[in-house]
Amino acid sequence: MAGGWRIIQTMGQRITKLTPFGGFSAETAGALTLLATAKFGIPVSTTHTITGAIVGVGAARRLTAVRWGVTRRIVFAWVMTIPGAALIGAALFHTVRLWTK
Repeated sequence: MAGGWRIIQTMGQRITKLTPFGGFSAETAGALTLLATAKFGIPVSTTHTITGAIVGVGAARRLTAVRWGVTRRIVFAWVMTIPGAALIGAALFHTVRLWTK
């Protein structure tokens, strides 16, 4: 429960300060993006989509309204997640394979 609140706080307050109008715009943009990608069968992350929409709302207000340091850290974490998960998956695969022989 506490982890979810931190994510909501980061998305709605730390990337950029969202107003109700900005939140509506971000949610609508995210939903339209997800509908379009689903129609064409393109797999996307809902979290990535809404984060991009929130950054877009902040940047539309003014570029300095976005805390780019927070945004950079989020993108870095996304980039590191794929190879990190691959390494852990490979290690677990080899460990389990050794136990089953």
